[in-house]
Amino acid sequence: MGIRTWPDREALLSDRALILGELVTTYIGPARLGLTLMWAGLAALGWSLAGAAFLVFEDAPDALGAVPGVLCLAVGACVLIPAVVLTAAGVSRDLRVHRLLGEWGELDRDAGRDLPLRRPGASLAWLLVSYTLCAAGLFGCVVVPATARAGEETYGLVAWLVGLGFIAWLTGLTGLVKAYAHRRWVLRVLLRRPAGEPLFGVDG
Repeated sequence: MGIRTWPDREALLSDRALILGELVTTYIGPARLGLTLMWAGLAALGWSLAGAAFLVFEDAPDALGAVPGVLCLAVGACVLIPAVVLTAAGVSRDLRVHRLLGEWGELDRDAGRDLPLRRPGASLAWLLVSYTLCAAGLFGCVVVPATARAGEETYGLVAWLVGLGFIAWLTGLTGLVKAYAHRRWVLRVLLRRPAGEPLFGVDG
């Protein structure tokens, strides 16, 4: 796709601004952040139900006592699996959107229309939420099993907490990648800054 596709440069810039605005909102807008947190919450709920099943299995005196655990495990799987699938689909969509951002952004440059596309507030929100999730996730994945004491915490409880930590860490890591990718796109495409400059420097 080249500039000859449009009748004049103004038509190109107008279409470019419209498409990029939609793509940026789709990629890093508040609705996308909320959707990401919702899928993570569903995954955490599914794993919590599975963790409850592990605890039931550990305490069940016989096969009949394990029936509630089997039910919890089945319901947890029904919640967890769709959440994982939808999260993976969202990541795949983000990759396509980011590729389109690069292609449309490289068509031309328009400082006035590009200014709203930087979205520093959205990037900061993704960073703060993601750092918090990563910190909580690392605590659950590393500190909890390291400090667990035999006879006080059961294996099921530790597995449940580590699983929740992994979900939080993976969600946070995904968010950090998106925030840095958007900031890199702003610097490389909208501002045309050289590769050596810091990603989170002050905009010129």
